[in-house]
Amino acid sequence: MLIQQGNARSNDIDRRLACTLAAIAGALNTAAFEAVGFFSANMTGNVSSLSDHAALGEWQSGAFYLTIVLAFIGGAAVSTLLINAGRRRQMHGIYAFSILAEAVLMMLLGCAELWLPQQQRGPVPILGLSFLMGLQNAVVTRISDARVRTTHVSGMATDIGIELSMLFDIARGHELHADVASYRSKLRLHVQTVLSFLVGGVVGIVVYLAIGSRLLFGTAAVLLVIALVGIRKAHVLRNERSMLPS
Repeated sequence: MLIQQGNARSNDIDRRLACTLAAIAGALNTAAFEAVGFFSANMTGNVSSLSDHAALGEWQSGAFYLTIVLAFIGGAAVSTLLINAGRRRQMHGIYAFSILAEAVLMMLLGCAELWLPQQQRGPVPILGLSFLMGLQNAVVTRISDARVRTTHVSGMATDIGIELSMLFDIARGHELHADVASYRSKLRLHVQTVLSFLVGGVVGIVVYLAIGSRLLFGTAAVLLVIALVGIRKAHVLRNERSMLPS
């Protein structure tokens, strides 16, 4: 899931990666809201809340929403710098290493959540998760050439509406030269991604209510497995290419 990039990726690979990471993002987003009342991945809602507090002159609350947005942007920026550095060095597993970094940081965030004083357990987890959601979304965006998003639903809901309308017009004979298979494939991708986010959110709440912040260690373990599988495949691919005659 984390080796091929852009047009080299199949629709099936995109769907598996999108559904897995969207479920994780949904779980963390809803668990964060249940825990501290803030969303870690919903930048549209956070910017709207920032606007609301700024308009009312509630600068301290507005500053926190701004910090959440900046943390998300920072995560995406760090991910991009890491990927760019890896691609310059022709590292086939750079996307897997990026997910590995997310898993390790998730574990550290889980430790911080357990060890921090009670009064600091609100701001630190939400800002940390926002950073990690930005990192994850940048990885998926770069590897899929922006075909896939995993941390927010608005764009995918828009795509679903577009694809449904295109298929409707094709069925009526108004778009004779359109690629039906392509629209159907994209529709499946976006519907399954949204459903994965939804199911992940439900599971995230249930698990959080059962084990609390230890949910972070569970999601980190899933990310770790995904990353290690990708790194192993990249190592095998590198060895196979090194054996080819020059």
